[in-house]
Amino acid sequence: MGYGSYSYEAHQALTQARKDLPAQQVFRQRECHPKMNPKGVKLRESRDSAEHPNSLAIVFALDVSGSMGEIPDLLARKHLPSFMKTLLEAGVADPQVMFMAIGNAFADQAPLQVGQFESSEKQMDQWLTHMYLEGGGGGLGETYELALYFAAEHTALDCLEKRQKKGYLFITGDEPAFETASREHIRLIMGDSVPEDLPLVQILQRVEQSYEVFFLLPDRNRRTYSTFWFQYLGDRAICMETPEDTCLVAAGIVALRERVTPNLEALADRLRQQKLPEDRIQGIVNTLRPWSRRLPGAAKR
Repeated sequence: MGYGSYSYEAHQALTQARKDLPAQQVFRQRECHPKMNPKGVKLRESRDSAEHPNSLAIVFALDVSGSMGEIPDLLARKHLPSFMKTLLEAGVADPQVMFMAIGNAFADQAPLQVGQFESSEKQMDQWLTHMYLEGGGGGLGETYELALYFAAEHTALDCLEKRQKKGYLFITGDEPAFETASREHIRLIMGDSVPEDLPLVQILQRVEQSYEVFFLLPDRNRRTYSTFWFQYLGDRAICMETPEDTCLVAAGIVALRERVTPNLEALADRLRQQKLPEDRIQGIVNTLRPWSRRLPGAAKR
């Protein structure tokens, strides 16, 4: 997948048209959309095309539990166009975005939902709003490990296969994962047969062959489990100032890692061009600073 052209203006119009609607009218699904059911899916593919010869795969794996449903709503109602605008203006020419929805396989009817990689605003928006915001979750963790497993075993990326360039996987959440992925969950949800439960560390090792993986905590009031994620991802476990920053933090990471934006100061200047308030710009810069120090050529300060 990944065909079609992108229009920022059309994307803005989509989000503006629903900005005052209740969430139930934006996200109309009351069960997993059949096209987002991962069972039996062989591959979700991010492929080059004549329109997009340098595709770059980007996955948003969004926690849709009761405490985290705000972020999908913000993306659909306001912020996803700013993600694309920031990347395109920085020089990431052919981003292809796929959405996944994460719940809890121990409690939810739809613990994993999976869209397709898309380049056009209409198709991106379709998969985002096809999500069933089940609003469950149990407070003891969400099965993020199943989304990581799917990305590792059921996606194929031209950016990796043709150019040895990893894609990006952004998980949003405020809970820990489970230390192992249940073989029974993998069988029931995806239809895969694995001989035993899979340790989270093993799944991460596999998915990190294909993706730069980040876990985005929504705000400092919900950073309880940042220690858990830091144990597995180091400074790629990033605590934001506000859920409103999700798209711009993710876009900043891609732009800096791809070296189309040279440093945090240049990123701040680009955000000023979007007329963001200075305090919000500084919040995004401060959020990214610890991770950005490890980038090649970054100043160690």
